[in-house]
Amino acid sequence: MGQSPSAALDRENSLSDRFSSLSSSGFISGEEFPDEVAVYRDYTSEIPDECLAYVFQFLGPGDRNRCSLVCKRWLRVDGWSRHRLSLNAQSEIAASLPSLFTRFDSVTKLALRCSRKSISLNDAALVTISIRCQNLTRLKLRGCREISDEGMSAFAQNAKNLRKLSCGSCMFGAKALNVVLDYCKNLEELSAKRLRGIHDGAEPIGPGAAASSLKMICLKELVNGQSFEPLVVGSKNLTILKIIHCLGDWDRVLQLIGNRKGKENLNFNNNNNYNNNSNSNPLMEIHLERLQVSDIGLSAISKCAKIETLHIVKTPECSNYGLVSVAENCKLLKKLHVDGWRTNRIGDEGLVSVAKHCPNLQELVLVGVNATYLSLMAIASNCSKLERLALCGSGTIGDTEIACIAAKCMALKKLCIKGCPISDVSIEALGSGCPNLMKIKVRKCRGVSSEAGEWLRQQRESIVISMDACEIDGGFEASVSDAGVNETGMGFTQAVGLVTGTDASTSSNGRLALLRSKLGLFTGRNLVACTFRRWFNSDDSFNSNL
Repeated sequence: MGQSPSAALDRENSLSDRFSSLSSSGFISGEEFPDEVAVYRDYTSEIPDECLAYVFQFLGPGDRNRCSLVCKRWLRVDGWSRHRLSLNAQSEIAASLPSLFTRFDSVTKLALRCSRKSISLNDAALVTISIRCQNLTRLKLRGCREISDEGMSAFAQNAKNLRKLSCGSCMFGAKALNVVLDYCKNLEELSAKRLRGIHDGAEPIGPGAAASSLKMICLKELVNGQSFEPLVVGSKNLTILKIIHCLGDWDRVLQLIGNRKGKENLNFNNNNNYNNNSNSNPLMEIHLERLQVSDIGLSAISKCAKIETLHIVKTPECSNYGLVSVAENCKLLKKLHVDGWRTNRIGDEGLVSVAKHCPNLQELVLVGVNATYLSLMAIASNCSKLERLALCGSGTIGDTEIACIAAKCMALKKLCIKGCPISDVSIEALGSGCPNLMKIKVRKCRGVSSEAGEWLRQQRESIVISMDACEIDGGFEASVSDAGVNETGMGFTQAVGLVTGTDASTSSNGRLALLRSKLGLFTGRNLVACTFRRWFNSDDSFNSNL
């Protein structure tokens, strides 16, 4: 600051003289550092644009934004190589949309989100986007309340390549969706959540030109979900159906789905008509959550013999009868989630049928289901491919049931136990059972001590263990009923109370001795051994009944 140009020049000459003297003295060799003097050389200029774009694909949105500020070339490459874009869809950005999509002219996946306190983009802005984004294949709308039926209809006429549409908390309704289904003949996935325009008396929504292309339909929190009945029934190649917290009676819709193929082939078969028709239904995954659906609906979807994933969550009218019907006909079932909502309508009878008829079961989640040793033994014995198991909020699952799982489930990799009356005896059984176990999560089981977790960590060092044995929390009911099945722990994320290797190694021998004395390991009485003997004596007679 305040330095004259001559002084700066003298300083540069002095630094140059020092560098020359170091080179001549042998400290710096020109042969070893031939490019040392090329301080401002841009090595990235030799990288082709395609390779630079490929590198950008591994960066997150924030890093890509920072890279676009490096130079004009990086700005240009980032623009034409970015295919996914998420915008804060406030009305203030409407004027910038033409220049924005001039830069990002290759966008195929677009998300527009607007908060409740802001005014969203309107119909004109959405039409501008449809004209600028000719390659758009996926669109997600959240909270865009200024978009009406007319704007969505105009968008659909320009976005004929659209394959996936997800809309939530928007104001348009049946009219807009019908236009989308008529013009977007390649649409494969449709998700609708809290659409204000879908109200009582709304016009029916049909499959239109997308009848043969639709593969996934997800309906959430709709007042008049029955208006989607023609769409669900008319989608010939539908493989995934999710209906969550939608009002109305859904038994009729499920009956129409189950009988859809039967009517087409009614005159071609006599004795084997039912089996052939059921095999032709393409549905493979069904989610039914917080719905008015009964055993009539479950019996109807049991005709879809290709079902591999079934979620029955908080449907109090469903019972063992419906689950037995599904198990007997859907023998390819791999994933089953049941949240009985503590109604005791689904229990051992339905689970034993699943064990008997669904040997390919890989994932089982039971929430609020009072399963006992009878059904869990059947599942552990017959479902040899079971890899993921979650048992939550059951008052009948104790040490005997967990020890049975430890002894029989050889392929089990992930286990979650939450809110069940188990003790340290169950932890001891898991210490020697389930040889392929990788992750275990134990929550809100008051009979399990922290010492048991440390002991298990020493016995099975390769297992990721998550426990909250030290916490006293009586809020299990609220956490399960409010959050749903996704909170049952199939993700097995580590949290507070994780038993780490450091904790296990620093524990004293006295604490482990106390644990062993509590479990009866080195005394004349071994509780788990006694339990094992009882099981093995009853295994043969139980399997013969199956």
